[in-house]
Amino acid sequence: QVRLVESGGGSVQAGGSLTLSCAASGVTVNSYCMGWFRQAPGKGREEVARMSRFTTTTYADSVKGRFTISKDNAKSTLYLRMNSLKPEDTGMYYCAADGRYWCNGDFAYWGQGTQVTVSS
Repeated sequence: QVRLVESGGGSVQAGGSLTLSCAASGVTVNSYCMGWFRQAPGKGREEVARMSRFTTTTYADSVKGRFTISKDNAKSTLYLRMNSLKPEDTGMYYCAADGRYWCNGDFAYWGQGTQVTVSS
């Protein structure tokens, strides 16, 4: 059974940093496509970052240079380091995983989310 559990969210002032974690069970993070998504109040869900099984990374333009996706295979954990946070980064952040070969942004498994609030 696949389970993804996010943690590390919280409230921070603009310019601050947070690191989100996603503890994965039932999947092998080193052979799955893993990603982070977010959803702001009243808006649709958007992809923030993605890492393929080959560790190729993709970022949304809005977070390039500020966010870094990484993983620890031994701990079966995915991370999202967020620097220089802006109020528009506020939202619920979700971890996602998919076992298909191509990491094309479609994900079968989702966590419950962790809230990030950035104040100005």
